[in-house]
Amino acid sequence: MDNSVVISTPPHVKSKRTTRGIMLDVCIALLPCAIAGIVYFGLPAFIIELCAVLSCVAVEFVYFFIANKGFSKKCKDAGKVCLRWWKQFDFTSVVTGLILALILPATVKWYEVIIGSLFAIAVVKMLFGGTGKNLVNPASAGRVFMFLSFAISTYTACNIPALNFESGIFTDATNLSWLLTGDGNPTTKITVLDLFLGTGVAGCIGETCKLAIIVGYIYLSVRNVIKWWQPLLFVAVFGFTAVFMSGFAYVATGGYIFNMGLFLPHLFSGGVLFGAVFMFTDYVTSPKGVYGQIFYYVIAAVLVAVLRYFTKLEVTSFVIMLMNLFVPLIDRYFIRKPFGYKKEKKVKEKAQTNATAKIADPVAPDANEKSDKEGV
Repeated sequence: MDNSVVISTPPHVKSKRTTRGIMLDVCIALLPCAIAGIVYFGLPAFIIELCAVLSCVAVEFVYFFIANKGFSKKCKDAGKVCLRWWKQFDFTSVVTGLILALILPATVKWYEVIIGSLFAIAVVKMLFGGTGKNLVNPASAGRVFMFLSFAISTYTACNIPALNFESGIFTDATNLSWLLTGDGNPTTKITVLDLFLGTGVAGCIGETCKLAIIVGYIYLSVRNVIKWWQPLLFVAVFGFTAVFMSGFAYVATGGYIFNMGLFLPHLFSGGVLFGAVFMFTDYVTSPKGVYGQIFYYVIAAVLVAVLRYFTKLEVTSFVIMLMNLFVPLIDRYFIRKPFGYKKEKKVKEKAQTNATAKIADPVAPDANEKSDKEGV
């Protein structure tokens, strides 16, 4: 009988599900976004997705092979090391590669994708110990690294024209610079339905079609991979904060606007919805307790809305990395109830009063006993 104790890092899922099974569910949930990206942006999107996934898996394999001395003794144990790698392969690198590809524009070069994948897996994930031990989300870190290294700022329009045929397309990062600045009517305008479907919109591969993201959200919620309220809380706080910020923007026609009709345009622009569903909900880099999670999503939503308003850039990946660094601090102050903990039952007042009375007064002789003694 094996009496060994298995110690693993949190988070701990209290079910029979494995990490490999959960990651496969995430891959399935990402498929609608991946397919929509290929339909909308064509062959370049497919090449980026394939290149990112293969690069992430290859980097993880090479790192594992070297760390487990696969090259020692003239590669004598290479077969055993490869077998061990396959047994522990949990598809996390596939998820990282797919997410990284979906938050990139279709204009990036294939070698840039390989470099970003190398940084995401080797530096952010494997260098800290592998699955479950990374400090920040590898995909968001890879995206920020590529943004800073290659100055990624060009977003091509999708192949499907806007439903409002009299409108042009936006080519900026958020697709809604006129709404975020409130500086007047644009020369080109796009409808909320176009933003929802991604038609006529210039953006990243997997963030453009919001319908595909919602399909993935429903799948993850039904499969209990994520908590259904987490993305909704983030979306609600972000939307109202963004509308609040826009409400104090000056309009060229005169005066200030505060229009709740801006809620959906803000939400459907950029990578806010994709980040809320697939990135902020990462098990490893998000708080473990419910109260910590509420605090995490509220602060992250406010930061995204405020920074996007002032910078006029897509800052979701930056905020994800920033909030990931504060997760250990959040878990420290928002202490979870220990597993199996039961609050002690309070002693009834009556029983406590009787116990106190017995301690304070000596036991008085019984009345019948006293009368018997007197008779004798």
